[in-house]
Amino acid sequence: MPHYEYRDLEPSREAKEVYTRWIDYLDEEFTRHRKPALRGEIVRDNLHQLVLGRPHGGKLNFTLSTELPFNVLQLSLDPANITLEPEYYGDVDAAKYACAKPLIWFWQMFDRSPVALNHWLGFRFRAMLGRHIFKKIGKNVKIFHGVEFSFGYNLTIEDNCVIHKYVMLDDRGELIIKKGTSISDYAAVYSHAHDAIDSRVVENRRTEIGPGARLTYHSTVMAGVHVGEDSMLGAMGIATRNVTDHTIFAGIPARQLKTKREAKQFEDRTVVKAPPREARPECD
Repeated sequence: MPHYEYRDLEPSREAKEVYTRWIDYLDEEFTRHRKPALRGEIVRDNLHQLVLGRPHGGKLNFTLSTELPFNVLQLSLDPANITLEPEYYGDVDAAKYACAKPLIWFWQMFDRSPVALNHWLGFRFRAMLGRHIFKKIGKNVKIFHGVEFSFGYNLTIEDNCVIHKYVMLDDRGELIIKKGTSISDYAAVYSHAHDAIDSRVVENRRTEIGPGARLTYHSTVMAGVHVGEDSMLGAMGIATRNVTDHTIFAGIPARQLKTKREAKQFEDRTVVKAPPREARPECD
């Protein structure tokens, strides 16, 4: 069976230089400025240019009713003027979240901007923000658009992980995604649970995924579950208990179908590499 590696793609030299300079500038600014107000100003100024195509500045016209929708948009680009869902949770560490909130808003608004589907830029932009938001983020982490998390400061993502689009990473408890793990589109991983009688009673639990695990399309891992090394949770499966190492689980609730060794059909795998850039054929 052919084994296809990811292709190595890059933008033009000019675009790569601009993208890299912008990310490096933001990284330096967020490293130097940890106060929420200063970070908020940086985010506001960059979102004005990213979303509206012009610098922040000038007075808003509050007298004309026809100007109000545009005023709402401009004011909402400033993190000081918005609230996010985790801020309402009773178990939030308000001081930690205040420091991360402007960056979380930046992340969310970038993903709703005209450049959100630029993956080369997006991978690097989100990894940069992750270094300032998450408890820890490793090397060569690829996070696609639409990924959301709760507090951020309880989230660890180790080296060589891939988080595909529209994944929910709930880190109200502690969430650890170990090296080499892949999480597919629309999956959800939780680290908190509500009491069946009184939903105001919340228990935070440590949830661990991997190393080298795969959570496939629309699967769910409930709070406190450990998905083991080199294991896989099948599409739309819901893991309510631990998934053992080197196994495939699926179903609702998920149960073991087979081991990875039992599932292996082809011992010999041919690695198919993409041709180098200069050898790629032109379009007809």
